[in-house]
Amino acid sequence: MDILKAEIARKRKLLEEKNIIDPTKSRKYFKRGDLLAKEQEEYFKKYGSQKQEAEEIEEKDRQTKADKQENNETEQTETVLLPRTEVIKRLRERGHPIWLFGESEAQSFKRLRRIEIQEPEANRGLRNDFQEAMEKVDEAYLNEILALGTQGDTEQQLKEIALDDSVTYDAILEMAKTLGQGNKNHDMNVILTLLQFLLKLWGQQLNSATAAEKTAVKHKMARATFTQTQVYLKPLVRKLKKKNLPDDICESLCEITKHLLDRNYIMASDSYLQMAIGNAPWPIGVTMVGIHARTGREKIFSKNVAHVMNDETQRKYIQALKRLMTKCQEYFPTDPSRCVEYTATVN
Repeated sequence: MDILKAEIARKRKLLEEKNIIDPTKSRKYFKRGDLLAKEQEEYFKKYGSQKQEAEEIEEKDRQTKADKQENNETEQTETVLLPRTEVIKRLRERGHPIWLFGESEAQSFKRLRRIEIQEPEANRGLRNDFQEAMEKVDEAYLNEILALGTQGDTEQQLKEIALDDSVTYDAILEMAKTLGQGNKNHDMNVILTLLQFLLKLWGQQLNSATAAEKTAVKHKMARATFTQTQVYLKPLVRKLKKKNLPDDICESLCEITKHLLDRNYIMASDSYLQMAIGNAPWPIGVTMVGIHARTGREKIFSKNVAHVMNDETQRKYIQALKRLMTKCQEYFPTDPSRCVEYTATVN
């Protein structure tokens, strides 16, 4: 019993030292809330400055995060420089999806930029020239509709040909009387005039179509073929204007031009095949073994070499030349016995 009284007295004295109870009052109990409040007060007196500093640091961190978020949003709005259609086009060219789940336009643009940095060159493979020509035709039609009746793409291409209206089929026949007589410059002029004349007739035929025909798929393909043919012929036209066409190709083109003007399209087709494919034997292995030449070696020279195998540029303008030969047979018909695929042309 004495030990219990001594413990109570000790605690009472401790509380009096902490000013929790008033020693003048004879109160034998105290509230626990008063004790907690006193301990909290002493804690704030001791650690109050450190807590305030911690709160200030936390407030600064929140403010910094808010500023960073605002800057990121501003950067996202500023970096979207390309329109959405261009972003979609570039992603499709590289074989990537145009949208990812939960992706915004800014994130899609950033993904495109990252892909372009990682893969500078898009792996497009072999180009489809005909498809590109079709896309140009569709774009020209759209511009024509938006411009409400302005000049079409074919008319602009005809202006690029720059052929005088005085040049007619009869005038070309008159020029061709001295074709192949040793004057190479004159031969190139006749060939160039005939090619430009056929291109002009083809373009006028396309322009003469009605508005309903122009919207048809068949007419679009015809215009795409015309555009592609004109692009393919540019290297040949450039060489004819500069008078630096190779002799073997110039001779073959002279023969083709003669037969076209004579309306003998079968012979023109034979000369065309002679130029494009040739009849030279392909040398396999060693062609010169010792002092004696092999049999048939004298046939291997530039006249018999297949020019379509030389490079891509020659292959393209040789293909374009065949299209103009077909159009020439369509515009200037003759006897069925002198035509190539007469039934298909008539149909």
